[in-house]
Amino acid sequence: MTDKRGVLFVPYKDTLGLLSVEDAMRVCEDVYLMHARGSVVLSNPPSFKLDVADGFNNRWHVKSVFLKDVPTTGVRVYNYFDDGVRNTVGGLDCTRYIVLSDPNSGAPVAIVDEHWSYAIRSTAAATIACKWVGPKQPKVLGLVGIGTMGTNALRCLSAMYKFEEIRCTSRRQETRAAFAQKWSRELGIPVVAKETIEEVVRGADIAVGGTTSGDIVSREPWLKPGCTFISLARRELDPAGWSKLDKVVIDSWDFNMLQREFKRMVEGGLFSHRQLYGEIHELVSGAKKGRERDDERILIHTTGLVSQDVALAHFLYRQALDQGLGIWLPTAH
Repeated sequence: MTDKRGVLFVPYKDTLGLLSVEDAMRVCEDVYLMHARGSVVLSNPPSFKLDVADGFNNRWHVKSVFLKDVPTTGVRVYNYFDDGVRNTVGGLDCTRYIVLSDPNSGAPVAIVDEHWSYAIRSTAAATIACKWVGPKQPKVLGLVGIGTMGTNALRCLSAMYKFEEIRCTSRRQETRAAFAQKWSRELGIPVVAKETIEEVVRGADIAVGGTTSGDIVSREPWLKPGCTFISLARRELDPAGWSKLDKVVIDSWDFNMLQREFKRMVEGGLFSHRQLYGEIHELVSGAKKGRERDDERILIHTTGLVSQDVALAHFLYRQALDQGLGIWLPTAH
């Protein structure tokens, strides 16, 4: 049923208080189960892109999905500026909205700002897989990149584990030093800034790659036995090392094949579908086992699922409705 008051707009400032880290992880896990049940209907094509050239340097991405189990249907639209120097994709100054409608009538239901839900989904959807393939009692966490993704990976993993040491690195010395000081204080454990990526990754029980770099960042020989590496973007772990790990799990083979770097790795013969251990929904549903030995080196790689974005937007809409938040917009009807 649609609301007679109109369409509920849920602004960014409201989303911050409506969606916790734990909420995001739970919703992402629920959506993996939906994928396992086959109740997620993706658009065709699954992603539409418009790159505006001629000096404008802005890029539109549009995705949509129908979640039968909720039920809800939504379209995710975002636009960001990228001239090769400045990139707003992770910032608050880009366009990010999800439009929800009633699948029974096609009537508009909500417009949800997804800056916060996108940011936390990007890491929650990957880190939740550690429940199945992570080390039993990880003590050392390594963060390669401490922007939006690195920070939110820390929030998610700190909700799951009690670390004894956290290492971090970034391009600028002053940035990583400030990050280390802030999170040492907030978590009450040592957060240590390192100069090199190798210092962060080598010896870590869990390492997270969440940079904006298009270059290869971490190397397979640095991963110790029993390590879980979480790759959140592009080529965080050298593609030549993927086949040398005990298990590789990803969120979606089809969606990853839409990404240039992943497709290039597969077409170049460095990794194949046959070498993939499984998709995360197979772990969550119990269709495949997770970690089977303490010394297994396991890679979790995600590109992001619009199904989780729309599910989080619907969660935010329901929370806003229950708490009397958001702004009502008039409909044409």
